Amino acid sequence: MPKITSPDFSFIPASGVPSGPARAGGFHTSHGEVLTPAFMPVGTQGTVKGITPAQLRDIGPQVILGNTYHLGLRPGDALVAQHGGLHRFMGWEGPILTDSGGFQVFSLASLRKMTEDGVTFQSHLDGSSQFLSPERSLEIQRNLGSDICMALDECPPGRMERSKLEISMARTTRWLARSRAVPLQPHQGLFAINQGGTHLDLRRRHLAEAMDLDAKTPFQGFAVGGLSVGEPKDEMNAVLAEFVKELPEDRPRYLMGVGTPEDLLFGIEQGVDLFDCVLPSREARHGRILTSRGKLNLKNARHREADLPLDPACGCYTCRTFSRAYLHHLFRCGELLGFTLNTIHNLSYTVGLTRAARQALLENRFPAFAQSARTGWMTEEP
Repeated sequence: MPKITSPDFSFIPASGVPSGPARAGGFHTSHGEVLTPAFMPVGTQGTVKGITPAQLRDIGPQVILGNTYHLGLRPGDALVAQHGGLHRFMGWEGPILTDSGGFQVFSLASLRKMTEDGVTFQSHLDGSSQFLSPERSLEIQRNLGSDICMALDECPPGRMERSKLEISMARTTRWLARSRAVPLQPHQGLFAINQGGTHLDLRRRHLAEAMDLDAKTPFQGFAVGGLSVGEPKDEMNAVLAEFVKELPEDRPRYLMGVGTPEDLLFGIEQGVDLFDCVLPSREARHGRILTSRGKLNLKNARHREADLPLDPACGCYTCRTFSRAYLHHLFRCGELLGFTLNTIHNLSYTVGLTRAARQALLENRFPAFAQSARTGWMTEEP
């Protein structure tokens, strides 16, 4: 295990990067440094689906995400704590961020009942009654031992009426105040989540409320939630273009649940530091491959005899070793190895995109890099 040192979640901008929304920098956790911008693969149930921790280390993400809802239900946060915390339990030595569980609970819709105290819901595993409050969410995250914890928020749907959204947002603020009072482990930081839908005035109001709490006891980072939940893409982008720059400059900025290559690039341009999404691994399992020349569909018969890598510009294990013909064959046969190899590539591409964006920022050539990436994605299927 790495040496455990005192965390410092202050965002440190890289020297020499021109001022502007897009930024390169980093922050320190007790399990290692995170250089940004960075993409976090999602390890919902203590694993990034389809690959081993060793394969994940070879891909090179600096931080991964664990799911409070799922791990709290199974195997249970107490058992994970008994085994030394989530890092040791899943064999991952780097930083881990855990979400609050709110998104999963609120997506249950008819299976939940919400009060000011928290949310009562039926487990998707056995139908048993469960309760999640701001305090219980952070208790689970404390037991998991993640480096970054998220405060429980109410996750509104993309088209909630404004009046209902204001009520939801106010509850999230009250829950945030309760979360701030929950003791965490010394190495853990707490991020606040901003809501407000596509209403800029509501997002600004919610941020002001969080900053009032921050003035008393600082949060270690700020997240933008409640986007990419059904609203039109142009409305999401309009919010990001105006709002991200208003988040504190001295803390990491995290855009939750967004992960298409196009969205990552746009988010970086607006000053986002961290991203997470299941998209790369989910698309891999369906034979949809992310490449520097757009999306490739392995199910297409034209790949049956193709003696080409998935992406000639990619240096991942899959692209170095196997042809499209072989991967097409594995997918058609339903072989698990195919899902693994596709996932290695998609995560390598996504993690590599944010890494390359950082390097372009450091070398003062980010606009040209972004234009080149977009030109590549606009080509016909590779």
